Amino acid sequence: MALILHAGNTNKNALKALIAAEYSGVQVEFAKNFEMGVTNKTPEFLKMNPIGKVPVLETPEGPVFESNAIARYITRLKADNPLFGSSTYEYALIEQWIDFSASEIDPNIGRWLYPRLGFITYLPPAEEFAISSLKRAFGALNTHLASNTYLVGHSVTLADIIMACNLSYGFKTVLTKNFTKEFPHVERYFWTVVNQPKFHKILGDIEQSESVPPVASKKPAAQPKEPAKPKAKEEPKKAAKKEEPKPNEDLEEEEAPKPKAKNPLDLLPPSKMVLDEWKRLYSNTKSNFREVAIDNGFWKMYDPEGYSLWFCDYKYNDENTVSFVTLNKVGGFLQRMDLARKYAFGKMLVIGSEAPFKVKGLWLFRGKEIPKFVMDEVYDMELYEWKEVDINDEAQKERVNQMIEDHEPFEGEPLLDAKCFK
Repeated sequence: MALILHAGNTNKNALKALIAAEYSGVQVEFAKNFEMGVTNKTPEFLKMNPIGKVPVLETPEGPVFESNAIARYITRLKADNPLFGSSTYEYALIEQWIDFSASEIDPNIGRWLYPRLGFITYLPPAEEFAISSLKRAFGALNTHLASNTYLVGHSVTLADIIMACNLSYGFKTVLTKNFTKEFPHVERYFWTVVNQPKFHKILGDIEQSESVPPVASKKPAAQPKEPAKPKAKEEPKKAAKKEEPKPNEDLEEEEAPKPKAKNPLDLLPPSKMVLDEWKRLYSNTKSNFREVAIDNGFWKMYDPEGYSLWFCDYKYNDENTVSFVTLNKVGGFLQRMDLARKYAFGKMLVIGSEAPFKVKGLWLFRGKEIPKFVMDEVYDMELYEWKEVDINDEAQKERVNQMIEDHEPFEGEPLLDAKCFK
């Protein structure tokens, strides 16, 4: 009996399952008459996946959702499947590259593409961050593939199936030759894999995009008004339908949000505090820092109506048992905050002379709350407890001063490191 896959037949996340099925000798069929945005909102579908995402695999035991889990399930149906490698170590490496593809490749392709299609807000800093993150990931992948034909071992594994499907969507949309030419081993790997007979059967011919899609128009062009006509009995005219972007199945979402005209922070009333002036003062003050940069600088510049100050404390400090891992964790957080550089200033302190190390921070944000796009895009934000600074509390104000100037000891402990986001 065939397994039933609920998704559109061009969804690259569904295609992972079909390729895995080809290699595993498993029969999988698409659900009949599936329509994205309609079928996945029905009560029957929501019983299989309550949040309405696709794909979903219908099995004799029950439904399975999330595309990588579906591909794993299908692969497991064949005993001793070589798609899982030939040893426990190879299996771990396969899982490693699946996670790499899912966290470093796929989401950054989406962060580059989807705003240009109008599915989410287009923010140039966010796009720059997505592109730089992709280049970093491609660099690591290119290095690995310089001496490896496949991701693991000497034949196709599940890692190659998932990686190739994620890359194929990118190659067809935003990963132009101008981007990929810097990574020749990734190019060679991709074309080698997708031209394997079982891949080609499912994916067909793939043409690399020649250009990145333009940013979706923020508003439709104004329609010229027709001159008034005398009223007469005639059939009412139907309003012309505006073409809207079709729901993109690779978003795996119930509905795509509408794009906004610009970052809401740019629409706030002007503030007397000019963030770049504060950043320059911070960087250029070399002596009498507390007096010059803080007492007569920051606090005279600070505008509580246009900006807000926040303390953050890492929730899982007991896990910070290795110094360089903790420092890398903070460095990664600051890198992901790059999309907010125009609207924020931050200090992150790593505290303690021995493990476990404490991570605490101070952030200045444009607006009277933490920007929503930061909370949405930077997953690390959820790893911290956030508390707004009460500038009328002298103790909290002094804590701000000490964090800005990297005061040591801080709260009775030495600093392992202090990092600035400016």
